[in-house]
Amino acid sequence: MSYRHIRMPENGQKITVKDNRIVVSDDPILGFIEGDGIGPDITRASLRIWDAAVEKAYGGRRKVHWAELFLGEKAAGIYDGDYFPAETLEAIQEVIVAIKGPLTTPVGGGFRSLNVSLRQELDLYACVRPITYYAGVPSPMKRPEEVSCILFRENTEDVYAGIEYKAGTPENEKLAKFLREEMGAEFFEGAGLGIKPISAFGTKRLVRKAVQHAIDNGHDSVTLVHKGNIQKFTEGAFRNWGYELAAEEFGDQTITEDQLWSEFNGKRPEGKVVIKDRIADIMFQLMQLRPAEFSVIATSNLNGDYLSDALAAEVGGMGIAPGANMADHVAVFEATHGTAPKYSNLDKVNPSSLMFSGCMMFNYIGWKEVSKLIENAFEKTVGQKIVTYDFARQMEGATEVPTSGFADALIKNL
Repeated sequence: MSYRHIRMPENGQKITVKDNRIVVSDDPILGFIEGDGIGPDITRASLRIWDAAVEKAYGGRRKVHWAELFLGEKAAGIYDGDYFPAETLEAIQEVIVAIKGPLTTPVGGGFRSLNVSLRQELDLYACVRPITYYAGVPSPMKRPEEVSCILFRENTEDVYAGIEYKAGTPENEKLAKFLREEMGAEFFEGAGLGIKPISAFGTKRLVRKAVQHAIDNGHDSVTLVHKGNIQKFTEGAFRNWGYELAAEEFGDQTITEDQLWSEFNGKRPEGKVVIKDRIADIMFQLMQLRPAEFSVIATSNLNGDYLSDALAAEVGGMGIAPGANMADHVAVFEATHGTAPKYSNLDKVNPSSLMFSGCMMFNYIGWKEVSKLIENAFEKTVGQKIVTYDFARQMEGATEVPTSGFADALIKNL
């Protein structure tokens, strides 16, 4: 495929899909988007770490060939002001697996969010956020090592679908009139209006991915998080459809929490995944008081937005929180924090959110040895108290290093 500005590597092979699974060679082409603000600093550091870990793990038998793709401010500079060039979307679909730094959204309209637009345009319906504690990382929890779960957040529906009507507009007044006169709804005059779609299709494909992950990786439970006690036909439907999907497609491999107690006296049969649910507001409390009870979490878009950030705080904060947006095969891994423009080009911030998102990426393509090396080296480096400023201010006797210095230390510890 011919592109205007994107240059695919001359060497390397593109990832393909066969029998509904990705097929990865020993020299795959992976895409990367540098990102805005602190994006260039953390991307440079992470690329060095990833390449060093691949070399360490495989001694030259495997190698990544990187293809730079463009979104955000860098894209606008070379695509005549276009922050969201169509050829980048085409390239992501071609390479299948890519990773990106944080992106800013241009002021003055055009996009509510580049990140949301990317998810919607590529139908990246699952936001996947592992929550893992690494020894030595400062945490507000007394026992942060008990926090270990992975959250699957539906990415395309709920309030993020963008069906909103501003107060005072003709569209708002038309909808308000219909709701009051035709549907008997009551609400204050001058209210902004939003519609919250949650479908069986959207719910089931998200829960399917969460349950399959639990089965493939030996997790003991999947918890459906919802506000169905109040929003019965959206959040409550999410819960019900989740249970239906598990029973219909994974009936031999799952049991409900009710079955766990009524049929098995609370003792999970070996090899079975327990499907359970919790109300969203209670879940925040439970993840502080009894986090070890939860392994895989599946939830709707807005709940997942709140919950994933709150859980990240329990294990060290957004600066080290990895994430990905996934379709059935296409996956875009990402730094989960913002662009932090005041630190742009200062070589200062922690690169670990993007770095660990790369670990997710290597696990996704089956190169788990790479991510294990990086995780072990991270714990060793933090144990030596060689850290960036965000951790240094929370640790006694720390050696504060810049972004590039942290990469140097981690590579040395591989």
